[in-house]
Amino acid sequence: MQLNTLSMVHEFLKQHVAPGAFCIDATAGKGRDTALLCRLAGENGRVLAFDIQPDAIAQTKALLSSECLTAEVILDSHAHMEQYAAPETVDCVVFNFGRLPGGDPAIFTRAETSVEAIGAGTRLLKPGGVMAIALYYGKENGYGERDAILAYLQTLDDRRFSVLRCDWANRRNDPPMPIFIWKER
Repeated sequence: MQLNTLSMVHEFLKQHVAPGAFCIDATAGKGRDTALLCRLAGENGRVLAFDIQPDAIAQTKALLSSECLTAEVILDSHAHMEQYAAPETVDCVVFNFGRLPGGDPAIFTRAETSVEAIGAGTRLLKPGGVMAIALYYGKENGYGERDAILAYLQTLDDRRFSVLRCDWANRRNDPPMPIFIWKER
């Protein structure tokens, strides 16, 4: 296994998502996280996937179809996920902040909606639920979103949430950061 942000996030998900889980992929992109969540949650689980780009929705649906997997794929902002799930009912929320690989470089996640979406995710998580974030930054989308997300995470009540932020000390340029959140039981 190559050690990188994506592999760390996927290993985290494999350790924490059980059959029957209710999961949200807040940034569907190409659908890889959605497909993994579907496989982990199994036939009795439920997966919602959000994206604001019709191309991402189409790619996610195509991947799920090719693997005979089922999820509710929704063309909407991750900031609106509370309209689709009740508080404290979700086992896992996953984010990949940045832009769609191979997509329009002018379209990427933004601090305002990303911080709002993380807040929504924390309210949707049931006690014992988890959140995994792959935080891509630099290039077209700069550092504002990264800085806003990291600042927001520091405000989460440490009696209710544990937040682990990982930095790559010896990787060049702007390596994505894996971030893991546990909601206390």
